[in-house]
Formats: sequence, structure tokens, C-alpha cells
Amino acid sequence: MTDEWKILDRDVSGKDVHRRHHRKSDGRDLFLYGFERHDAARVPGDDLQRVEGSELRRHPLRGEWSIYAAGRQNRTFKPSAAANPLAPSKAGAPLTEIPFEAFELAVFSNRFPSLFPDAPEPAKSELETQAASGACEVIVYSPDSTGSLATLGQARRRLLLEAWIDRYQAMFDAGCAFVLPFENRGDEVGVTLHHPHGQIYGFPIIPQPQQTAASAFDQGYDLAADVKQWGDAYHINQAGGLVSYAPRFARFPFEVWISAIEPVSGPWAFTEEQADGFAHLLGDTVQRYDAYFGRETPCMLSLHAAPYGQDGKFQFTAQFYPLLRAPDRVKYLASVEQATGVFTVDVMPNQAADALRGAL
Repeated sequence: MTDEWKILDRDVSGKDVHRRHHRKSDGRDLFLYGFERHDAARVPGDDLQRVEGSELRRHPLRGEWSIYAAGRQNRTFKPSAAANPLAPSKAGAPLTEIPFEAFELAVFSNRFPSLFPDAPEPAKSELETQAASGACEVIVYSPDSTGSLATLGQARRRLLLEAWIDRYQAMFDAGCAFVLPFENRGDEVGVTLHHPHGQIYGFPIIPQPQQTAASAFDQGYDLAADVKQWGDAYHINQAGGLVSYAPRFARFPFEVWISAIEPVSGPWAFTEEQADGFAHLLGDTVQRYDAYFGRETPCMLSLHAAPYGQDGKFQFTAQFYPLLRAPDRVKYLASVEQATGVFTVDVMPNQAADALRGAL
């Protein structure tokens, strides 16, 4: 087990961002990010051990890749507060995934990964297959067991953004073709750990939706121009040169996207002002959801940046997909959506934008 320190090339409003790299006993990486340099000693004890085994298979009729990862079947499921694997470790107790008593933000390689760096080649098959090489990481927003993007505070959201940017670069450098930071929130989405956290997947392939988006941008589609043309009827809020809005082509009721008014290919290209605006709108969007629905809103967040080597004309977006169509009504993705990919949207996007504008 080793520890390496680095100050990231980027800073936040004149403050250095520190990264501590710790290697677990099973070879998994743990990174601690902070505005402070945390020199605390590792809590003694035995690390949790990694489970592996997966492969990629391509569907011959849909043209889509799926990951087969049987090792994930027995992953951690709604543990008690005392057994929370994302909490800081305490001396004298079994280690969590973070063997330190204090941290600001942590990233570690998933114990139950779908994709991992040394994935073996799958056995020969009549199907098109591929090694499930790549990365699956968990990003823990805070040592506190409760909270959300809405309550973390602006400084912590900025630290989160810097950690995302650092992991983008690391995964691209490791050979990943597409990197997806994301968050699942709420029981309705299937969340099994409620400690504030997200995940980052580094794929060896470019998934079909992202291939389609990259092709559309390359062929001249200008999302930023569309967003400007839609105007106030679809806009929700603006900050630092970014705008949150309900896209006219939304698939989910109350779907919200965030993008730059002058587009960038990924968050690594943000100016300091844009980074501040993006961090603010992340919290603002979740806060509006919770205020409008009167509860912690189950939703999915994903960051859509350019695939490796395809910055070009790609326009970055952060996309929120809430799973409610009303405070007490879940939007189920049932037979039609699953079979065809054709969504039925119960709320007009301009009405959703109007509702969320008035929520705060």
C-alpha cells in the first residue's frame, strides 16, 4: 500500500486542489480530493476485497452492447448505518471502503465492477464479444451520510467538478473510449446505498446513444443555437454562462439539461466562471426538483462529454431524468419504452420548465 500526493494543475478561485492516491491491499485505487492536504494515517484493518468477472456482448438485432457481470449479483444492498461502506472508517471497527477517519471527497475503484482494467478476453462465441476492459469508480461526495447536490454547498460542488475532470483525464489516458460520470438517486431508481455519491464508468467502446450524438454534432447540429432560439419558455435558470432548461425533445416528464451558452466539449474546457455556473446549476436543479415535488426526487444524472479524441464540434450537456410525473406518481418505463425506445411524455417540456422556474 502506497500513498502519493499531487496538487492538480487546476485550482478553484485561487485554492489548490490536493489529491492523495492510496493503493488498497487488493490493488484497487483510492483517491482523496480536498482543498486541504489530509495527512491522516490510514486506519488499521483489513480492506474489503474486489469481486470480478464480466464481458461485453453485442446484441445482433439491436446493435447495442451489454455488460454481463455475474459478480455484481451479490453486491452490497441497503446496509445498516453501522455497516455503511461509504462512511469514513473508525479505529477499532471493520474498515469501510475509505480507510481514513476524515476526508472531503473520495473516489475508489468499485468493489463489484462491470468494467476493470485487466479484464480477460472472453471465450470464443458465435456472438460478437469483447473484453470488459475499462473502469468503474465510486465517487463519494462527502463524509456525511445524508445530503445531496442541493445541500453540499458550492465549494464542495466545485471540488466534485475538479474530481470529475481529473478522472476524465485519467480514464482517457488509460485507453477508455467514453467516460460517463453519473448519479442515481432514490429508491425508485434502484439505489442501494443512500450515502451521497455517484459513479464513473470508463467504457472501451462508445455506446450507441453517444455515437449518435457525436455524429449529429459532427454533421452540424447546433444544440446551443436551438437552446437560444427556444427562449424563456424552456429556460429555467442561468449562471456563469450556462443555462438549465427543459429540452423540447425531452423523453422524461420534467427532464432538465444544463449546457454552456457558448458550447464546450467537456467540463475540462470550462473557464473558471463556467465551472462556478455549472456547479451552481447542479445544486439549483436538484433543489428545484425537491421543492416542486415536495420530497427528495428520485432521478438520474449523467454527464455527456465528447468521447476520446472527438472534441471537435461536440457540445457537453448534463442531463437529469426524474422518475416522477407528479409528486405521488412514478414515471414507469414499461413495455413500449423498453421494446422500442419510443417514450411517451406526460408533461409538455415548456410546462415543466414553467413549474420548475416557480418552484423556488
